[in-house]
Amino acid sequence: MELRNLATIYLFKEDSVLLIERTGSRVFKGTLWSGIGGHFESDEINDPTKCILRELYEETGIKNEDISNLKLRYITSRKADKEIRQQYIFFAHMKNINKNIIACDEGEISWINTQDLFNRKMSFTNSECLKHYFEEGFKDDTIYSGAVSVVNEKPNMNWVALRDFSAEY
Repeated sequence: MELRNLATIYLFKEDSVLLIERTGSRVFKGTLWSGIGGHFESDEINDPTKCILRELYEETGIKNEDISNLKLRYITSRKADKEIRQQYIFFAHMKNINKNIIACDEGEISWINTQDLFNRKMSFTNSECLKHYFEEGFKDDTIYSGAVSVVNEKPNMNWVALRDFSAEY
């Protein structure tokens, strides 16, 4: 069993969110919309923030100083084939709303109105994360952990709010 660590960011500007339309990979066929992000490099394995800031810059040209309120909000896990995929999902806002986005060779990047967000084909994990965020997650800075299971042959996301816990044993 291998581990695949990924980081994704959903970046907001007014009533829009920045998404990338990706076409095919070794993980999926067809076209999927998602936040900006990708796989951890070896020096980022314990630093998902470093990973997402690198991915954001590589795919869009947006730097840390162009955004505000960057927060890790979700950590999701799912088993797929011979991998356990763990995804760290961040949310932030554009500080520099006039910043130009560079062309990306990994897909087409667009600002999508939040009203149209769920009309896009997304992975189950990303869709469930965004649904939870708009229903509950935006209310405070809680970090949620989500695990994908299968119930009656359909995927199901189980959310848990992470809380501080320390105990001496």
